[in-house]
Amino acid sequence: MAMDLVSLIMKFLTPDMIGRLASALGLDRSTTSSAIEAAVPGLLAALAGVATKPGGPQKLADAAKQEINTLDKFSGFAGSGQTSIVERGSQMLTSLLGKGDQIALANAISKYSGVGSAPSSSLLGALAPVVMGTIAQQQGARGLDAGSITSLFANQKDNIAAAIPSGFGKYLSGTGLLDTLGDAARRTVGAGSEATRAAAASVARTIDNTRRSDVAAPASTNWLLWVIPALAIAALLFWLLAKPTEQVAQQGVTTAQSLTVGGIDLGKQVTDSINTLRSTLTDITDPASAQAALPRLREATTQIDKVSGMVGQMSDAQRKVLAGLVNPMMSTLNQLFDKVLAIPGVAEVIKPTVDTLKAKLATLIA
Repeated sequence: MAMDLVSLIMKFLTPDMIGRLASALGLDRSTTSSAIEAAVPGLLAALAGVATKPGGPQKLADAAKQEINTLDKFSGFAGSGQTSIVERGSQMLTSLLGKGDQIALANAISKYSGVGSAPSSSLLGALAPVVMGTIAQQQGARGLDAGSITSLFANQKDNIAAAIPSGFGKYLSGTGLLDTLGDAARRTVGAGSEATRAAAASVARTIDNTRRSDVAAPASTNWLLWVIPALAIAALLFWLLAKPTEQVAQQGVTTAQSLTVGGIDLGKQVTDSINTLRSTLTDITDPASAQAALPRLREATTQIDKVSGMVGQMSDAQRKVLAGLVNPMMSTLNQLFDKVLAIPGVAEVIKPTVDTLKAKLATLIA
């Protein structure tokens, strides 16, 4: 099976490693996990762009050579050397990407995950040595040259594009960081922007209809009483439809608060289960790892089933919030399901569990 660079990096970033990263950066584990899922493919997409520029492949090869032993040392990240690792990684990214692209990537991760811009920059600084260290480990010291780097990123474009989380691509739209990935990345961005385009069209139609009604009606000093409410409704409609689903708060109440049922935070339970599911699927590379992942897949199924069993206790508003929470994650999950099941011998091991998982998840967005 061909190497998948994203999966190799995510496999190195174990739950324990993510926990120590979160602690070192002053973040919670769940938020850090979400940020990393965007940061790794986002960073690789940016580096793929560097690999297409004059002199870029050699710069990447030189940077990777400096990180040949990084993975062995990184296990001590939470120790006294964490600041130097972040600073070294940040300096490396400034050299490779330029300050503008580095900031653009950090801001996109911040918007997607809810992590602040400063922690997002620090996270990128921490991840850069891991990414380059993984490249160095796979290519080997003798294989690190401009030609091998060019070939590596050319072969990894589809894997990188497929790993970009649903909804993250739109935050990179216009930065140019996804340009090298081609059509696959454009589809990622397009999926996220479709709702915005539909909302804008709806607003335009509403305003146009209002204007026509005003022209057809007899002149009146009270015409503003009709136009102003119509425009207000149109603006509200645009805000509701264009705002990313996962960030919408219903009536000023956060998603996590509004999904608390019987004292149980169902929003957190679903998010944690899906994050665990993503990490577990990423670890599957062959039938043996699929067999090892079965207990975690079944545990995720059990947790999602518990939430599904409480849907009947939710109000209509809560069910809408739940669907809005799960829906944006399904595209990435389905891509991971398809990718893993396509690995020879894996479907025989986990397909029944995956089918059950899909059925349980479907009840949350029905």
